[in-house]
Amino acid sequence: MKYIKSPLNYTGGKYNLLKDIIPFFPKECDSFVDLFSGGLNVGINVKANTLYVNDHNSYLTEFFEFLKETETNKIISLIKEKIDFYSLSQSNVDGYNKLRADYNEEKSPLLLFVLVCYAFNHQIRFNNSFKFNTPFGKKRSSYNKRIEDNLINFTEALKKKNVIFSNVDFRDFDFSTLNQGDFVYCDPPYLISTASYNDGKRGFGDWKIKDDSDLLSILDKLNSRNIFFALSNVFVHKGEENKSLIEWSKKYKVIYLDKNYSNCSYHFKDRQTSTMEVLVTNYDR
Repeated sequence: MKYIKSPLNYTGGKYNLLKDIIPFFPKECDSFVDLFSGGLNVGINVKANTLYVNDHNSYLTEFFEFLKETETNKIISLIKEKIDFYSLSQSNVDGYNKLRADYNEEKSPLLLFVLVCYAFNHQIRFNNSFKFNTPFGKKRSSYNKRIEDNLINFTEALKKKNVIFSNVDFRDFDFSTLNQGDFVYCDPPYLISTASYNDGKRGFGDWKIKDDSDLLSILDKLNSRNIFFALSNVFVHKGEENKSLIEWSKKYKVIYLDKNYSNCSYHFKDRQTSTMEVLVTNYDR
């Protein structure tokens, strides 16, 4: 199966793991909740009557709403207008910095996307004042045909879906509307790894033990209501173990995304530099 790729290069995105994750999802569901949607690589590729897209970063959900509500050809036209207006290229740092300053004043979803196209490694990063602060991607980043194709394919797919957007803390999401057989997918920040979205220096807070514990408690409650869930996470990262997650997961089904770990024990002394990524589910496929 060929999967749709998000137009955003969001840290921790699951596009490269879709072939390992989605085959383990239920074949169909009425409502699908992408609780930590990020770049929306997962949610956009799932078949459901209703897609809930939630992320605490409101700039992401506002961008996806913009894509859904705006005619695709107009989006492409507006992007090219902005590129011309700021004379953007792989060498014009002044044009990039002017665009970044304007975005930080306006917070326009369109400007955010154009900014990301020319940012270093296409990264999305904010400071504690919620100002976009990724530096210029000199000689590397630009708006190109590959990005445009991804944007068009993603936008057309999004327009066909019945989507409900939200940007609340996962603890504040209204799970009461879900019924037996609905599906919740969680790809939270990982407790034992640090990235630009969970280091506590980007305006959105870091991810702590309590967050992990609260999420696992929510999943237990969903399980008691016969609501399906799948959790992406890591058991081991650079020699560190998430022992509480490992213990909790013993109640459920664990799928090792690296098949080399499928028959291993929970002692990883010989894997000090490895990352053991898993999918934990409360159902069998």
